Amino acid sequence: MYPFFVCGGKVKKIGIVMGSDSDLPVIEKAIHYLQQSGVEFTVNVFSAHRTPDEALSFARHAKDNGYGVIIAAAGMAAHLAGVLAANTVLPVIGIPCTSKTLDGMDALLSTVQMPPGIPVATVAIDGAKNAAILACQILAVSDEHIAQMLTEQRRADSHNVLAKNMTISTIYSTK
Repeated sequence: MYPFFVCGGKVKKIGIVMGSDSDLPVIEKAIHYLQQSGVEFTVNVFSAHRTPDEALSFARHAKDNGYGVIIAAAGMAAHLAGVLAANTVLPVIGIPCTSKTLDGMDALLSTVQMPPGIPVATVAIDGAKNAAILACQILAVSDEHIAQMLTEQRRADSHNVLAKNMTISTIYSTK
């Protein structure tokens, strides 16, 4: 586990917001990654439709509250990421979540199809781990410790793939 990181004298946090507690099983992948990485984060449930005042307040005050990036997860209509992005200048990463209807395609399209001027970076349906990694990459622009942690993780991932290659190649190759 890495220590918490400081950017410009202030700790930059990642804000994770989900539209419903039913999104928690998806978000847990991001939580686990960030816990292992030692990057500070918070997790909240704010609905774009059922708690709009709280969602707007979170977004509007996120920068002043020490956040550097926001991850927003929602299924079905999936307006949360767009609502948050419309109310902050911080980068917002949307995670479209699978739902019982349309297998998450509605959430994907609602998250990725933003109007000009209100971008939302969007990861795959249920792609919470990639959202956490992307959030860390955004913070790494101004934080060398996070950049180093990501570099070390990439090296470890590469090593693991090459080790698996060696095992499989040895077992299944005929020459």
